[in-house]
Amino acid sequence: MLALSLVLIGGGLLATAWGLPAAHRLRRPWGAVAALTALGGVVSALMGVLLAVVPHFFG
Repeated sequence: MLALSLVLIGGGLLATAWGLPAAHRLRRPWGAVAALTALGGVVSALMGVLLAVVPHFFG
């Protein structure tokens, strides 16, 4: 379970780090996709932190 939480945290941070600048840099339809990717990255990282800190939070 720890490996899954680390993957979620790492992937979420990478998606957020890519999505935030890309949302401002890319043109109209792709900027929205980048913004949604950043939002998904934040949600993924938070879920990974919850899994790491509170093991039975979702179960």
